[in-house]
Amino acid sequence: MFSKQTYIERRQELKQKVGSGLLLFFGNNDAPCNYPANTYRHRQDSTFLYYFGQKREGLVGVIDIDNDREYLIGDDIDIDDIIWYGFVPSVKDLAEQVGVSNSAPMTQLEVLVKAAQKKGQEVMYLPPYRQDHMIQISDLLGMHPNKTREMASVKFIKAVVDMRAIKKDIEIEEIERAMEIGYEMHTTAMKLCAPGVTEKHIAGVIEGIAMSKGEKYSFQSIVTMHGEIQHGYPSTAPLEAGRLLLCDAGAESMEHYCSDNTRVTPISGKFTQRQRDIYSIVEACHDLVIEKAKPGLKWKDMHLDVCRMMTDRLKDLGLMKGNTEDAVQAGAHAMFLPHGLGHMMGMDVHDMEGLGQNYVGFDDEVQPSTQFGLNCLRCGRRLQPGFVMTDEPGIYFIPHLIDLWKGQGLHKDFINYDAVESFKDFGGVRLEDDILITETGCRVLGKNIIPYHIDDVEAFIAK
Repeated sequence: MFSKQTYIERRQELKQKVGSGLLLFFGNNDAPCNYPANTYRHRQDSTFLYYFGQKREGLVGVIDIDNDREYLIGDDIDIDDIIWYGFVPSVKDLAEQVGVSNSAPMTQLEVLVKAAQKKGQEVMYLPPYRQDHMIQISDLLGMHPNKTREMASVKFIKAVVDMRAIKKDIEIEEIERAMEIGYEMHTTAMKLCAPGVTEKHIAGVIEGIAMSKGEKYSFQSIVTMHGEIQHGYPSTAPLEAGRLLLCDAGAESMEHYCSDNTRVTPISGKFTQRQRDIYSIVEACHDLVIEKAKPGLKWKDMHLDVCRMMTDRLKDLGLMKGNTEDAVQAGAHAMFLPHGLGHMMGMDVHDMEGLGQNYVGFDDEVQPSTQFGLNCLRCGRRLQPGFVMTDEPGIYFIPHLIDLWKGQGLHKDFINYDAVESFKDFGGVRLEDDILITETGCRVLGKNIIPYHIDDVEAFIAK
């Protein structure tokens, strides 16, 4: 937990941004896995953590801006819980730890909400992403659970996004701690990468590192020889000589800040020439972002610059053809890059995505696209100092997508389908690092950079 003053100042700034009303922050409850007493590992809601700091389940934070009162709502645990889980401080004590003056049992939440409504106060909450919260909001405010997301307060959402998007020094320090764990995860995966070792074994080892060194892993690890599958989760398949292993994994620090990196390792220890050709394009696109990203640049423009470089280099290999600008404007390159360049990262690996991507990654100036590939760009807005972004270009050869587009004659003026056919067994390459936007440019986060240049990767494996 950060200092008490940190949470006090965050709530004070939020009150000034929103101006008036009653703000509700729903902390997460335990979620049953396959029967009530066997729950998934608890993870507190990120926005609740940001303003109220406490990790315990079954809490709701309340800020009454008009009357300048703050509450931590929740029930104290009883002796039965203590027997099983040990002593837990009272809700009053938890409130005092983060500078909240008032506490109350959960039954009082409805009392506070009804009193605010009676006085004409606006009651605001953030979009719920759990069913139990939808039901709780439904009961409190008298609406169908299916309506709860669309009725969330836009004013409240935008105020939270404005604050959480700009990472303070203490937050960057936490991300760097997660990066240290991520470095160990990825270098361990590279060391384990050899014919006969299973994807699942590597995933289990690196997720164990995340669990032992931090809070947990920041998302389910992607460890696969099928790099063309965006979320290729590990199987029991043994690694095969001559193929590539894609590992997309990250850690979460003890204060719940994330890392997110992707590396590709040749299973035989050295890249083939064909693998070098594709990998070097992704490597160049990755480094272009580090060179060019800076405050004021629209992330959408950065994405399109990467797409142009990728198209030019794919043309050099004979996989694409025609005018580069026309190809990118038409979206032909998206057969090879069907996702966006990167996303914000912080307490959530896709930071604040639960609040609504249009509010997080876009604004009045830059709106999402409906074009295939570009519609998966999670952020397009202008960069600001303090933003943390993932830099993750990739090239993928997805057999079903190739067959579909070829059968439709789609973008035949820009894609050399005869040449692409010979790459349908290739898989995919993605390289990902996390960058902090500074006052003048950007820097790659992490004290140690996971090897990714071709010669460095081969040299690391050889050792």
